[in-house]
Amino acid sequence: MAEKTEPAAAAASRLAGEMEVEAYRRLFPLAFLERHLGESVRPDARRLSEARPTTVALGAVSSAHGSALVRLGDTAMLASVKLEVMSPPAESSDEGSVAVEFHMPPICSPLVRPGRPADVAPVISKALEDVLMSSGMLNLKELCLISGKASWLAYLDICCLNADGSLFDAALISAVAAFTHLEIPLVSVGDDGRVFTVGGNEGKTKFELVNREKRKLTLGDIPFSLTCALHKDSILVDPTSEEESIIETYVTVVVDSSDRIVSIQKLGGTVTSMTAVKECISLAKERRRKLREILIDSVEVMEVDQTE
Repeated sequence: MAEKTEPAAAAASRLAGEMEVEAYRRLFPLAFLERHLGESVRPDARRLSEARPTTVALGAVSSAHGSALVRLGDTAMLASVKLEVMSPPAESSDEGSVAVEFHMPPICSPLVRPGRPADVAPVISKALEDVLMSSGMLNLKELCLISGKASWLAYLDICCLNADGSLFDAALISAVAAFTHLEIPLVSVGDDGRVFTVGGNEGKTKFELVNREKRKLTLGDIPFSLTCALHKDSILVDPTSEEESIIETYVTVVVDSSDRIVSIQKLGGTVTSMTAVKECISLAKERRRKLREILIDSVEVMEVDQTE
């Protein structure tokens, strides 16, 4: 009988120990984190400089002209790009335009209440638009159809499916991936001069085609970002929502595919030294190389799927 009760006793002891650890984690979150940082490890067992596993799946939304599903650890983003024909403004008659919207529905986090938009959503929308435009990734002239008459308006919608930290980083890579997947459809000019998209029977249209074949956008220097949480002498790469709730100071560095700095943004707290900022920049450049490989791999996977 003793042999049967020993495993049960051991299991009960482990369970009690786990409950004590979880209680300590909830009651004293800062002390819990600092105990881990003292051993150069994080509560989720990552190294301080280690980002979470990242995946990119292109073509996640069949109704969009370009789309991608990105997972950064437990953070998940769904990005889609839809094109509409518009009349360009007089000051940029040979250019298209881009509109960015970032959404955080209540399902993505218990901190988001129904009927009350998350405060961070418009901030991320504006930051994404600024980075996409200032990086030079998008050439708006490629979105022109007929100079002075018609151009493309690209609606970029990003929906946060699950919010577990580093939201801007995940949103940016999903936006980049969606534009990488984007395919510009065929358009024609009707008898009344109206420009419209052509459906699946493009070869049978009786109207003149403005663009002879579907094409991809030529992307310039692609921006990639990395958010770092700064606590005392520690720099935590790609913080989770738990870490973000404890640590006050964050630095988000955006670098392009040529390792040029696009932007550096600090949120909350104070940065005590330029050494920490330089280390964040160095980590962002290293992360940029890994994200570029992940993006290239996702394109290759999509091309293989299309040929099968």
